[in-house]
Amino acid sequence: MSTPVAMRRPQGRRPATPRILTNIQSRFGPMRISPLAVALVAVACPLLASAQDESPQVQSIRTDEQIILSQIMTDKRAVYAQAMRLSDGESRAFWPVYDEYEAKVKKIDDRFIQLADGYAAKYSTTTDADAQQILAAKMKLDRERMDLQQAYTKKIARAVPVIKALRYAQVESRIDNELQRKLMQLIPIAP
Repeated sequence: MSTPVAMRRPQGRRPATPRILTNIQSRFGPMRISPLAVALVAVACPLLASAQDESPQVQSIRTDEQIILSQIMTDKRAVYAQAMRLSDGESRAFWPVYDEYEAKVKKIDDRFIQLADGYAAKYSTTTDADAQQILAAKMKLDRERMDLQQAYTKKIARAVPVIKALRYAQVESRIDNELQRKLMQLIPIAP
């Protein structure tokens, strides 16, 4: 599997940082690679390896999805750590709630990627019945994600000062919007 031309970079140059992370970095300072990045690479490698049995279009979308998710998720925890500026006590209250939320939202994201991959696999043969099923599944995932986000934002507001909960919600929205925008660019408009 070769790297798409748009993803290649000249020797000796650092990889491009997604704009949302660049904006957050400029406000909160530089970030380091977190243990989450290592975990994401470990999870992404088997997924990329399993893509070999699929059509080139599905492989390309799956690869692009994994690249985008990896780019955005790599330093997400570090972004929160810098943006939230938590005291030790606030950290002990915040991080377990955050980790629980991330684990649950990852399951929703995985289901969305599965849905998008299924759509890509039969893009040229999508029927009205397929479209109805895909639309209903997407709307259900959107509702689940929003419900989860609201529930956990309330939990975070109980765990840390409300101003920090607002800060969390703002950063979460920015990262989520950027992730969704990039993923949606990969999915072709219905035929």
